[in-house]
Amino acid sequence: MSAPSADGVDVDVARSHLAEGRAVVLPNPAPLTYVVAASTPYAVNRAKGRPDGQPVALWTHHPRTTDLVLRSLDLSPPAVGTARRLLTDERVTLLAPLSRDHTPPAWLAPACHEGWTLLFGARWGPLRALLDAHPVLYVSSANRTGHPPAATAARARAVFPGDVPVLDPAALPGTAPDAADAPPRAATTTIRLHPDGHMEPHRSGAQDRPYADATAYVDHLRAAYGPAR
Repeated sequence: MSAPSADGVDVDVARSHLAEGRAVVLPNPAPLTYVVAASTPYAVNRAKGRPDGQPVALWTHHPRTTDLVLRSLDLSPPAVGTARRLLTDERVTLLAPLSRDHTPPAWLAPACHEGWTLLFGARWGPLRALLDAHPVLYVSSANRTGHPPAATAARARAVFPGDVPVLDPAALPGTAPDAADAPPRAATTTIRLHPDGHMEPHRSGAQDRPYADATAYVDHLRAAYGPAR
Protein backbone atom coordinates (compact mmCIF):
# COMPACT_ATOMS: atom_id res chain seq x y z
CA MET A 1 0.00 0.00 0.00
CA SER A 2 1.35 3.43 -0.89
CA ALA A 3 1.44 6.16 1.72
CA PRO A 4 -1.49 8.56 1.75
CA SER A 5 -0.82 12.19 0.96
CA ALA A 6 -1.82 15.18 3.04
CA ASP A 7 -4.94 15.52 0.91
CA GLY A 8 -6.34 12.00 0.98
CA VAL A 9 -5.92 8.24 1.05
CA ASP A 10 -4.63 5.83 -1.55
CA VAL A 11 -6.50 3.41 -3.82
CA ASP A 12 -6.17 0.44 -1.46
CA VAL A 13 -8.03 2.25 1.31
CA ALA A 14 -10.79 3.33 -1.07
CA ARG A 15 -11.05 -0.23 -2.42
CA SER A 16 -11.35 -1.65 1.09
CA HIS A 17 -14.13 0.76 2.03
CA LEU A 18 -16.14 0.01 -1.09
CA ALA A 19 -15.75 -3.75 -0.53
CA GLU A 20 -17.09 -3.33 3.02
CA GLY A 21 -20.12 -1.33 1.85
CA ARG A 22 -18.79 1.91 3.28
CA ALA A 23 -18.79 5.33 1.65
CA VAL A 24 -15.75 6.87 0.02
CA VAL A 25 -15.20 10.26 -1.61
CA LEU A 26 -13.81 9.99 -5.14
CA PRO A 27 -12.35 12.52 -7.61
CA ASN A 28 -13.74 13.22 -11.05
CA PRO A 29 -12.14 14.70 -14.16
CA ALA A 30 -12.24 18.46 -14.49
CA PRO A 31 -14.50 20.38 -14.53
CA LEU A 32 -16.53 18.08 -12.23
CA THR A 33 -16.39 18.11 -8.44
CA TYR A 34 -15.81 15.13 -6.15
CA VAL A 35 -18.56 12.60 -5.43
CA VAL A 36 -19.36 10.31 -2.52
CA ALA A 37 -20.11 6.71 -3.51
CA ALA A 38 -20.96 3.37 -1.89
CA SER A 39 -22.54 0.03 -2.73
CA THR A 40 -25.58 0.92 -0.60
CA PRO A 41 -27.66 4.10 -0.70
CA TYR A 42 -27.70 4.25 3.09
CA ALA A 43 -23.94 4.65 3.28
CA VAL A 44 -24.05 7.55 0.82
CA ASN A 45 -26.82 9.32 2.72
CA ARG A 46 -25.23 8.80 6.12
CA ALA A 47 -21.92 10.19 4.85
CA LYS A 48 -23.80 13.29 3.69
CA GLY A 49 -25.76 13.62 6.92
CA ARG A 50 -29.11 12.94 5.21
CA PRO A 51 -32.01 10.60 6.03
CA ASP A 52 -31.27 6.98 5.11
CA GLY A 53 -34.16 6.75 2.66
CA GLN A 54 -33.45 9.86 0.59
CA PRO A 55 -33.15 9.02 -3.13
CA VAL A 56 -29.63 8.93 -4.56
CA ALA A 57 -28.26 8.62 -8.07
CA LEU A 58 -27.23 5.28 -9.55
CA TRP A 59 -23.71 5.42 -10.97
CA THR A 60 -23.95 3.89 -14.45
CA HIS A 61 -20.19 3.51 -14.76
CA HIS A 62 -20.38 -0.17 -15.71
CA PRO A 63 -21.56 -1.09 -19.25
CA ARG A 64 -23.63 -4.06 -18.05
CA THR A 65 -25.38 -1.94 -15.44
CA THR A 66 -26.07 0.74 -18.03
CA ASP A 67 -27.62 -1.82 -20.40
CA LEU A 68 -29.94 -3.14 -17.66
CA VAL A 69 -31.02 0.35 -16.67
CA LEU A 70 -31.74 1.42 -20.23
CA ARG A 71 -34.07 -1.56 -20.65
CA SER A 72 -36.07 -0.27 -17.69
CA LEU A 73 -36.72 3.17 -19.15
CA ASP A 74 -39.70 4.51 -21.04
CA LEU A 75 -37.70 5.79 -23.99
CA SER A 76 -38.07 5.45 -27.74
CA PRO A 77 -35.20 3.58 -29.46
CA PRO A 78 -33.58 6.84 -30.63
CA ALA A 79 -33.97 8.28 -27.12
CA VAL A 80 -32.19 5.24 -25.67
CA GLY A 81 -29.22 6.08 -27.86
CA THR A 82 -29.41 9.69 -26.71
CA ALA A 83 -29.47 8.60 -23.06
CA ARG A 84 -26.39 6.45 -23.53
CA ARG A 85 -24.44 9.27 -25.16
CA LEU A 86 -25.50 11.81 -22.56
CA LEU A 87 -24.25 9.52 -19.82
CA THR A 88 -21.01 8.35 -21.43
CA ASP A 89 -19.96 11.24 -23.66
CA GLU A 90 -21.37 14.28 -21.87
CA ARG A 91 -21.09 12.81 -18.35
CA VAL A 92 -24.20 14.63 -17.25
CA THR A 93 -26.58 13.51 -14.54
CA LEU A 94 -29.73 12.23 -16.21
CA LEU A 95 -33.35 12.18 -15.07
CA ALA A 96 -35.06 9.50 -17.14
CA PRO A 97 -38.62 8.08 -17.12
CA LEU A 98 -39.25 4.56 -15.88
CA SER A 99 -41.21 2.14 -18.04
CA ARG A 100 -44.55 0.98 -16.68
CA ASP A 101 -44.29 -2.23 -18.70
CA HIS A 102 -40.95 -3.42 -17.35
CA THR A 103 -39.99 -4.34 -13.80
CA PRO A 104 -36.69 -2.60 -13.05
CA PRO A 105 -33.92 -4.33 -11.12
CA ALA A 106 -34.44 -4.05 -7.37
CA TRP A 107 -31.13 -2.22 -7.03
CA LEU A 108 -32.47 0.63 -9.16
CA ALA A 109 -35.19 1.50 -6.61
CA PRO A 110 -33.02 3.80 -4.42
CA ALA A 111 -32.45 6.01 -7.47
CA CYS A 112 -36.16 6.25 -8.36
CA HIS A 113 -38.77 8.80 -7.35
CA GLU A 114 -42.25 9.41 -8.73
CA GLY A 115 -41.68 7.54 -11.98
CA TRP A 116 -38.22 8.92 -12.74
CA THR A 117 -34.73 7.62 -12.08
CA LEU A 118 -31.57 9.62 -11.46
CA LEU A 119 -28.42 8.40 -13.23
CA PHE A 120 -24.81 9.56 -13.02
CA GLY A 121 -22.75 8.52 -16.00
CA ALA A 122 -19.11 9.58 -15.64
CA ARG A 123 -16.75 6.69 -16.44
CA TRP A 124 -13.31 8.19 -15.87
CA GLY A 125 -10.43 6.02 -17.02
CA PRO A 126 -8.23 6.38 -13.91
CA LEU A 127 -11.08 5.13 -11.68
CA ARG A 128 -12.16 2.12 -13.75
CA ALA A 129 -9.97 -0.46 -12.01
CA LEU A 130 -11.47 0.61 -8.68
CA LEU A 131 -15.08 0.92 -9.78
CA ASP A 132 -15.49 -2.06 -12.09
CA ALA A 133 -15.44 -4.47 -9.14
CA HIS A 134 -18.75 -2.86 -8.11
CA PRO A 135 -21.19 -2.80 -11.05
CA VAL A 136 -23.87 -1.30 -8.78
CA LEU A 137 -22.83 1.86 -6.96
CA TYR A 138 -24.83 4.76 -5.62
CA VAL A 139 -23.47 8.26 -5.78
CA SER A 140 -24.10 11.87 -4.84
CA SER A 141 -22.20 15.14 -4.90
CA ALA A 142 -19.44 15.28 -2.29
CA ASN A 143 -21.02 17.68 0.11
CA ARG A 144 -22.71 17.69 3.46
CA THR A 145 -26.18 19.21 3.62
CA GLY A 146 -25.96 22.97 3.21
CA HIS A 147 -22.44 22.98 1.74
CA PRO A 148 -21.33 23.20 -1.92
CA PRO A 149 -19.79 20.10 -3.55
CA ALA A 150 -16.08 19.69 -2.82
CA ALA A 151 -13.81 20.74 -5.67
CA THR A 152 -10.60 19.51 -4.01
CA ALA A 153 -9.53 16.65 -1.78
CA ALA A 154 -8.64 19.10 0.96
CA ARG A 155 -12.13 20.59 0.89
CA ALA A 156 -13.72 17.15 0.96
CA ARG A 157 -11.65 16.17 3.99
CA ALA A 158 -12.77 19.35 5.73
CA VAL A 159 -16.50 18.65 5.34
CA PHE A 160 -16.71 14.84 5.68
CA PRO A 161 -16.19 12.93 8.91
CA GLY A 162 -12.96 11.05 9.41
CA ASP A 163 -14.54 7.64 8.73
CA VAL A 164 -15.32 8.69 5.13
CA PRO A 165 -11.97 8.53 3.30
CA VAL A 166 -11.12 10.85 0.43
CA LEU A 167 -9.20 9.26 -2.43
CA ASP A 168 -6.08 11.18 -3.33
CA PRO A 169 -6.22 11.78 -7.11
CA ALA A 170 -2.42 11.74 -7.20
CA ALA A 171 -2.66 8.02 -6.42
CA LEU A 172 -4.45 7.39 -9.71
CA PRO A 173 -2.49 6.75 -12.91
CA GLY A 174 -2.81 9.27 -15.68
CA THR A 175 -3.93 12.19 -13.54
CA ALA A 176 -2.43 15.65 -13.23
CA PRO A 177 -3.20 18.71 -11.08
CA ASP A 178 -5.62 21.24 -12.52
CA ALA A 179 -3.94 23.97 -14.54
CA ALA A 180 -3.69 27.35 -12.89
CA ASP A 181 -6.08 28.84 -15.45
CA ALA A 182 -8.56 25.93 -15.35
CA PRO A 183 -12.22 26.91 -14.91
CA PRO A 184 -13.73 26.35 -11.46
CA ARG A 185 -15.11 22.88 -10.87
CA ALA A 186 -18.83 22.34 -10.38
CA ALA A 187 -21.36 19.56 -9.89
CA THR A 188 -22.72 17.98 -13.06
CA THR A 189 -25.48 19.51 -15.12
CA THR A 190 -28.71 17.53 -14.73
CA ILE A 191 -30.81 16.91 -17.85
CA ARG A 192 -34.37 15.60 -17.93
CA LEU A 193 -34.92 13.26 -20.89
CA HIS A 194 -38.50 12.55 -21.97
CA PRO A 195 -39.77 9.37 -23.70
CA ASP A 196 -39.62 10.92 -27.18
CA GLY A 197 -36.06 12.18 -26.67
CA HIS A 198 -36.99 15.75 -25.80
CA MET A 199 -34.49 17.25 -23.35
CA GLU A 200 -34.82 20.05 -20.85
CA PRO A 201 -32.47 21.44 -18.19
CA HIS A 202 -33.18 20.38 -14.62
CA ARG A 203 -30.14 21.78 -12.82
CA SER A 204 -27.30 23.96 -14.05
CA GLY A 205 -23.78 22.64 -13.60
CA ALA A 206 -20.32 22.11 -14.98
CA GLN A 207 -21.24 21.03 -18.51
CA ASP A 208 -23.27 24.15 -19.28
CA ARG A 209 -20.68 26.61 -17.95
CA PRO A 210 -19.21 27.31 -21.43
CA TYR A 211 -22.68 28.26 -22.70
CA ALA A 212 -24.86 31.28 -22.01
CA ASP A 213 -26.98 29.20 -19.65
CA ALA A 214 -28.31 25.68 -19.14
CA THR A 215 -30.98 26.20 -21.79
CA ALA A 216 -28.35 27.08 -24.38
CA TYR A 217 -26.45 23.92 -23.48
CA VAL A 218 -29.58 21.82 -23.92
CA ASP A 219 -30.16 23.47 -27.29
CA HIS A 220 -26.67 22.28 -28.23
CA LEU A 221 -27.52 18.75 -27.01
CA ARG A 222 -30.75 18.69 -29.02
CA ALA A 223 -28.85 19.57 -32.15
CA ALA A 224 -26.15 16.98 -31.46
CA TYR A 225 -28.10 14.05 -30.01
CA GLY A 226 -31.83 14.47 -30.12
CA PRO A 227 -34.81 15.73 -32.10
CA ALA A 228 -35.28 19.45 -32.51
CA ARG A 229 -38.28 20.85 -30.68
